[in-house]
Amino acid sequence: MRSRGRSSWVLGVDSGGSGLRVALADASDTGRTEITASREPVRTGPAGIDAAHLLDQLLPMARALLGDAEGRDGAASPVTIGAVAIGAAGMATLGDDLLARLPGALESSLGVRRLALAADAVTAYAGALGMRPGAVVAAGTGMIALGTDLAAWRRADGWGHLLGDCGGGAWIGRAGLEAAMRAHDGRPGGSPALLTRVEAVFGPAPELPGLLYPRADRPAVLASFAPEVAHCATAEPADPVAAGILRDAAWHIADAAAAVCPPSGACEVAFTGGLFKIGDPLLVPLRAALAERLPHARTVSAAGDPLAGAVRVAASLATGSLRLPVDGRLLHVPTEQGS
Repeated sequence: MRSRGRSSWVLGVDSGGSGLRVALADASDTGRTEITASREPVRTGPAGIDAAHLLDQLLPMARALLGDAEGRDGAASPVTIGAVAIGAAGMATLGDDLLARLPGALESSLGVRRLALAADAVTAYAGALGMRPGAVVAAGTGMIALGTDLAAWRRADGWGHLLGDCGGGAWIGRAGLEAAMRAHDGRPGGSPALLTRVEAVFGPAPELPGLLYPRADRPAVLASFAPEVAHCATAEPADPVAAGILRDAAWHIADAAAAVCPPSGACEVAFTGGLFKIGDPLLVPLRAALAERLPHARTVSAAGDPLAGAVRVAASLATGSLRLPVDGRLLHVPTEQGS
């Protein structure tokens, strides 16, 4: 990478349940990035996402990336950052502390005057589709769909494992565990195959509530059983209960995509997130569900992940080319400091 002045360098940040990832890129060539990561997730407290904890991790990582870039380039003057975009899980509902503290902190510590604070669904969208209209479904432990016609955002689900995330990994895992417990009890709708997998993974079925309910990471534990559901759905012989769970999940995902697609014209739909690594047991019924629910939609491959999306948003700020809708919760762009 070559130093081209203040606005050519941008920082993208992805903050989620697995930790913090930071990328430094040249705004004119965002495919060329340097990335560092922390496996410690940013804490959430009474004020929401803890801005101080995020800064404690982000600032040393950013300075290390800048120092490495200066060392490689042999720049005559210090490398500076023209724009930062931070995508954070929970930003839409838990981002008040970030909104209040990050603009001033990043301006004073890194000289940043252009900043975007986004929900991780927005950076997932930008990573998958860039700055064009369409819809993105991001599914891992949870599930959220986000779409835009570039005038406003449309959101579906993403309400967490107790209120929604229908079709996501935790939803599939919970449905599989319920079917196993039905088989244990002798109730209709049970799956002996899933019961066998529960006892292989977790131990005796009657002990499962005591193992699961006290866990603070219940959604992740539930989602860890989703691959077992997929395995049972494709085993010989295939388990019809497991296959039915994945068909239901596919319909929930298709419903969410249909809810957020721009209402007029053709709609590009991209899927991103670890859930889709399940492969054909989920993707085959999902394609069928989409063909029925969204016959005018065209499925496209996601161009990049949420970190790539954060870099794209930062680069668009630096170059004045941001086209995604600015929104008080989903995509917040504070007034430039000192302008």
